Amino acid sequence: ACYGFEEEQYLLEVYRYIELNPVRAGMVTDPAEYSWSSYQINALGKSSDLCTPHPEYLSLGKTEYDRLKSYRALFSHHVDDILLEEIRSNTNKGMVIGNDYFKQQMTTLTGRRLVLDTGGRPIGWRKAKNRI
Repeated sequence: ACYGFEEEQYLLEVYRYIELNPVRAGMVTDPAEYSWSSYQINALGKSSDLCTPHPEYLSLGKTEYDRLKSYRALFSHHVDDILLEEIRSNTNKGMVIGNDYFKQQMTTLTGRRLVLDTGGRPIGWRKAKNRI
């Protein structure tokens, strides 16, 4: 699957979301315990041909040691509940995650609606209907 999100603001949050999934699912107590995660590479320095460091990850530090340490520090707290729900909701529905400008750019670029509607009828629609 492919998900769209604003890199600068959300990339590392999405990494945290993904790599904490096995913890939330009760499969492990620490993301380092889950061997199928890129946490092994990004936080512990395990070598892999499957992962290429993203510029946002590389910006975590000048040296590999600094990046590994900074990345591990991101996991000292869980993903905020509101952000967790935003990521879940949007990825499950194929929507993008980011600020309004980013969402509009992606909608224009792809030609499809990538933002959740609030759903339902507009507030006050009955009153407007009865005036007719």
